[in-house]
Amino acid sequence: MEAIEHPPIFHLPGMPDHVTYTWLVMIILAGVAFMATRRLELVPRGAQNALEIVLEQFQQTIEDVMGAAGRPYLPLIATLGLFIFTANLMSLVPGLAGPTTNLNTTAACALIVFFTYHAVGIRKQGVVNYIKHFMGPVWWLAWLIMPIEFISHLARPLSLTLRLFGNMVGGHILLAVIFFLMGLQGLLGWALSGSVVGALVGGVGAAVTIAFTVIFLYPLKLLVSFLQAFIFVMLTMLYISGAIEEADHGHGAEHHDAGHH
Repeated sequence: MEAIEHPPIFHLPGMPDHVTYTWLVMIILAGVAFMATRRLELVPRGAQNALEIVLEQFQQTIEDVMGAAGRPYLPLIATLGLFIFTANLMSLVPGLAGPTTNLNTTAACALIVFFTYHAVGIRKQGVVNYIKHFMGPVWWLAWLIMPIEFISHLARPLSLTLRLFGNMVGGHILLAVIFFLMGLQGLLGWALSGSVVGALVGGVGAAVTIAFTVIFLYPLKLLVSFLQAFIFVMLTMLYISGAIEEADHGHGAEHHDAGHH
């Protein structure tokens, strides 16, 4: 990795690169939000129009997955989606460090989701009722169901963390290898070596590699960046929706029992 990966062009002494570029992502998003909202108009244009389209898509997706009960969670879900997508795109720019290529960043996002959906479940149901749904529908199988449920829930942040990290760092390594092969120590260096064979093979190889990167690899990485942000957001919605549905089912059962009495 040290042979193909170099420090980013912008580095703050004493601060990890993923923290520096996390702040850069936040500054970019805050700047876009400021530009979109500084002069709000009834007929949106420019940045306001673009941001409204993005937020409408988030809202529509939330309503499709979670229903009307998911509307209060729009700020959290949209923020996570925009942050992860912007951080993913940053890893595609040579000389920059994408925050999501660092395990600490992806773990932080996953833990936010983990604690949020548990907090939603506890707030909707209360601590006792929320713990009860870990025991399963049959009380005498609680000793078996509860450990399985706990392991299942603990696996969720691990899955969110490793999926996002693995996909982004894999693409980062692939791009680093491509840039290393095209560099002065690779095909371009061979093309400039002065020999006819080097100029021919190195020049053609560099041209093919550049074309492959621009035409195929970068569009593919753009798609992966979007899909990974989308998957993270979808799983977040499903986890929160699960906590909400458990609460709704619990309340429905209580009302049903009360009606019989």
